[in-house]
Amino acid sequence: MMELSVYLYAFLPVLALAFATWLLSVYLKDVSIVDSAWSLLFLAAAAYFAFEAENYDTRSQLILGLVMLWAMRLFIHLTIRNWGEPEDRRYVAIREKYSPNFAFKSLFIIFVFQSVLAWLIVMPLWPAITQHVPFGIWDILAVGLFVIGFIFEAVGDWQLSRFKANPDHQGKVMDQGLWRYTRHPNYFGECLIWWGFYLFAVSSGGYFTIVGPLLLTWLLLKFSGVVMLEENIVQRRPAYQDYIENTNAFIPGLPKNGSGKGE
Repeated sequence: MMELSVYLYAFLPVLALAFATWLLSVYLKDVSIVDSAWSLLFLAAAAYFAFEAENYDTRSQLILGLVMLWAMRLFIHLTIRNWGEPEDRRYVAIREKYSPNFAFKSLFIIFVFQSVLAWLIVMPLWPAITQHVPFGIWDILAVGLFVIGFIFEAVGDWQLSRFKANPDHQGKVMDQGLWRYTRHPNYFGECLIWWGFYLFAVSSGGYFTIVGPLLLTWLLLKFSGVVMLEENIVQRRPAYQDYIENTNAFIPGLPKNGSGKGE
């Protein structure tokens, strides 16, 4: 039986981690570290579900292991990417908008806000980890979605990192590898991963937790993902307009110009 209190109390470790990250951001004067902490918020909730599970079986261990794999890879990737860099321009704009006293305001508009989002998105892991059910077809499909999503996200991030590391690519558009078929393979992979976790929840009777992957999909497509990143990118990189016209924004597909190469 799913105890609602388990899900509700899972917000506490998520909020505690967000608060600790906020304190560090005040000390560093850089709220960009919230990006690195993002995946750890989910891991904190998942660990709490595992701790509260009455029957922490092999299936639950598998799901928690997949969450840990996703969370730690993303945490390490973003931490390495942002190490030694100035505060991200997105947060610089927010800092300017909400000054003065941004340090205090950021606790709510960034850290508490993201902890609430993470707590809602992580909902499928509540029944998936805490319920004792036999490993079935939904779980097989869930693992399959997770693997495909993880490949898209991890390989996409790796390919983009290599591209940016080459001085010859300064100011150019990344349209190679997985980026030839979708402008955001990492976001597409992230979406698949969390729909995979939802299938684990379906296997556990948690159909209603669909709010989690739906919210994540909306965020990636309409709020903080594709829309935010591409809001003014053409002004900074004019060649990106050709990339937009010829490459799918999210779901992979063949380039419309047949090559996928930005001009």
